[in-house]
Amino acid sequence: MSVTNTVGTPTLVEPTFDENVLRALCELDCGVPLLLDRIKQSMVSCRETSAFFKKRALIEDEYGKTLQKLSRSTSEVYSLNDGKAGSFVTAWQTSLRIHEMMAENRLRFSQRLNEMSDELSNLVKEVDKNRKQTKELATRYERALQESEGITEKCKNRLDFTSEELERVLLQKEGESTRDTGVRSAASGATGKRAIGKAVAKGGMLLKGKNPGNLNRQEDDIRARLSASSDAYRKAVTDTQTMRQEYFNFQLPRILRSLKECADEIDLGTQYHLTRYAFLFESIVLSDGTTLVPGPEDGLGLKAAIETIDNRGDFKTYMQNYAFARGNQAPRGPRREGPSDEGFLPPIPALNEKTHTANQSLTSNAQNSISLDKGRPTFGVDLAEQMARDNVEVPPIVVKCSEAIEKHGIGSVGIYRVNGMTSKVNTLKAKLDRDLESVDLDSPEWSSDINNVSSVFKMWLRELPDPLFTNALHSGFIEAAKIENDRLRHIRLHERVNELPDPNYATLKYFLGHLHRISQHSSENSMSTSNLAIVFGPTLFGQHALPANGQTGGGGAMADATSQNMAIETILTHYVDIFIDESE
Repeated sequence: MSVTNTVGTPTLVEPTFDENVLRALCELDCGVPLLLDRIKQSMVSCRETSAFFKKRALIEDEYGKTLQKLSRSTSEVYSLNDGKAGSFVTAWQTSLRIHEMMAENRLRFSQRLNEMSDELSNLVKEVDKNRKQTKELATRYERALQESEGITEKCKNRLDFTSEELERVLLQKEGESTRDTGVRSAASGATGKRAIGKAVAKGGMLLKGKNPGNLNRQEDDIRARLSASSDAYRKAVTDTQTMRQEYFNFQLPRILRSLKECADEIDLGTQYHLTRYAFLFESIVLSDGTTLVPGPEDGLGLKAAIETIDNRGDFKTYMQNYAFARGNQAPRGPRREGPSDEGFLPPIPALNEKTHTANQSLTSNAQNSISLDKGRPTFGVDLAEQMARDNVEVPPIVVKCSEAIEKHGIGSVGIYRVNGMTSKVNTLKAKLDRDLESVDLDSPEWSSDINNVSSVFKMWLRELPDPLFTNALHSGFIEAAKIENDRLRHIRLHERVNELPDPNYATLKYFLGHLHRISQHSSENSMSTSNLAIVFGPTLFGQHALPANGQTGGGGAMADATSQNMAIETILTHYVDIFIDESE
């Protein structure tokens, strides 16, 4: 059951939880050994966790160093050998650098694991030291109380013995015999009989010499000793009671609190480092993923680097260089030219000049057709100019790509985060820029891999001369995004959105509506509002935006990446409140 504290924040554990536990431990006779055994268990768990971190660090260190050594040695060996050049060597060296980056990540992970293992080991030593000191203190107090109780018992026995002696002397003074005493004792009860019998057995010497003077002196002596024994017993009882109250009311709670704090310290320390390990492990896996598949602005990943290999172009270059290098050398092998009557074949006929000229003309026309057919280009054109030219409320490419992605890729895992194939993306971009209306994105060529369409869509947004959020309002959005209060940040960003030019506002409304629908299927595509904000932060704000003062220092938009992501996440989260009127 959860309770609410004074500031209204719900908590799962009541504030007096530990005090209640401490009170319950004080009422148990086995409170101290219970906590001592519990701390032992926690120490074993902490040691095992530390040992696991140490062994895992060795594995990661060996893996990182081996992978790093392999990457560097492979790169050096390849440079010494006569391997392929051109695009292959570029892709090959890029892939080796990627492996080296992953190795460095693993080495840093290993270093963190070693640090965590050492911290846990030190924690065990410190808790063990505190446990032993507290146990020794508890033992010392318990021993002192037991000794005091033993002294009290001895004083009581001495008092009882002296009382019996006094009783015997009094009986002698009355002149009663031991038998008469036994008879009278039988009448008075079994307890008295046993007491007098013991007195006769132990103190027979006192019965000798029945001189009244001796009896009086004995009585006075015994009474003096009885008074001293009574005072000693009373003092021992008082001291023991004081010590018992001191122990159970003050020392024992303090000892139990100290032991409970030791148990909490090692338990929370172990849990903290396990949580830290989980975070580091998740981070290293994500780091490997972003190294293999980086964002559009972070260079090529492993797959993209390998896709840049152009075997045809490499071979053409190699063939030209090979022929040039051996052009001045004496020919090897059979002769190529000679008289036909000696069996030589006629030379290969030369390419017809007219055909060659015609082919060149066709090729030139085909290339020019691409550039001359750009009557209504789409990429790199100002947003307002596009919309005024086409007389539309939203750029057609935004509508076309959004509809295709929602139709074929709304459930695709990592949509917008996973990049398409470079060659396909470039081809689609050229077709859309040449004749947008003729491109059918529903065809299997594009719908089979919707990531090509999403990559082209992001490319169009990045190539806008002025970003969708505009350079002029960049600083306003960033300042609003830095507000910690959620409600106030929402209001300020809403105000900045309303300040956007009409073309930007209309395009942003349509595009964020599309992203809103994408985020509603995050259980299928793993693209939550936060993930979409991370993808589109630098895209919608632009990479070269300047601060309001026009200076280039501080890294431009890249220095505000976190604020950019927060701005988009907040606007996207409150999309309905910001863009949708109740009348719509």
